[in-house]
Amino acid sequence: MPAKRNKAAKTAKYNDILYEVKDQVAWVTINRPRVLNAFREQTLDEMIAALKSTREDPSIVCAVVTGAGDKSFSAGGDFYAMKRLNWVNACMWNDRMQGLAMTIRGLPIPVIAMVNGWCMGGGHELALWCDLVIASENAVLGQTGATVGACPTVGATQYLPRLIGERLAREMIFCARRFGAKEAVEVGLINKCVPQQDLLKETLKWCKAMKGHSSQTLRMTKKSLNFESDQLYASWQHGMELLAHVWGTEESIEGMDAFLEGRKPNFQKFRLRNKRELAKYVDGCARDLNAPPSMRGK
Repeated sequence: MPAKRNKAAKTAKYNDILYEVKDQVAWVTINRPRVLNAFREQTLDEMIAALKSTREDPSIVCAVVTGAGDKSFSAGGDFYAMKRLNWVNACMWNDRMQGLAMTIRGLPIPVIAMVNGWCMGGGHELALWCDLVIASENAVLGQTGATVGACPTVGATQYLPRLIGERLAREMIFCARRFGAKEAVEVGLINKCVPQQDLLKETLKWCKAMKGHSSQTLRMTKKSLNFESDQLYASWQHGMELLAHVWGTEESIEGMDAFLEGRKPNFQKFRLRNKRELAKYVDGCARDLNAPPSMRGK
């Protein structure tokens, strides 16, 4: 029965990803280059299924996650999918994101992010979930949540302070700072930067090195390496609930609409509206509107 399931996984027809096992390496490629490999619900489901299938073949040494084409690893969540989200249905998206993260972290094999081009927002969080990150010189990594009205609480707020330090992590998130691949290596955001034409060759070199290593050692040490950051699970759950209250808000829709329309978002109108609302509240307190009508001062 397991053999049949494994064969089915290898031959499964996916729409949003490409999946193959070659020379004991599982390759998962987001195949949506027209939208810079942005992912939607179906993409996340397919990635989870493909990566989980590696558990049924102990001969697989490692997995590589990448994006189709040479322009983007992943630009993050597809805004046409994310614009449909609100507090009621947010769990449908958030659970998938966390499910993929936990799948990658829970696999008994190392997972490598092979990054080419854009690696932004949720796409960058995808790279953060992986054990190792190798990028081409044209790669750009960053967190764009503040510019589009989303919250990077699916790994970025948890892992970035540990990888690059608290100050730089806050700059990356609050100021939407981007890093080219060379600088990303210098600050500890990724493992290695190579010329674009050497990206696949170098990745295969890493896979070959692990092929000669003890599989049980890789499995045990990955579990041990994950131990401390596994304690962040409560923070992930907290972040998911915060994110659920962001989806569908006027600010998030404005941010995504502006991106899709190629204009700058107008977040200032929300600050000014909030200022008016607060002034109205403070004035009400001064006029005794926070007391029953019969008890208000004349």
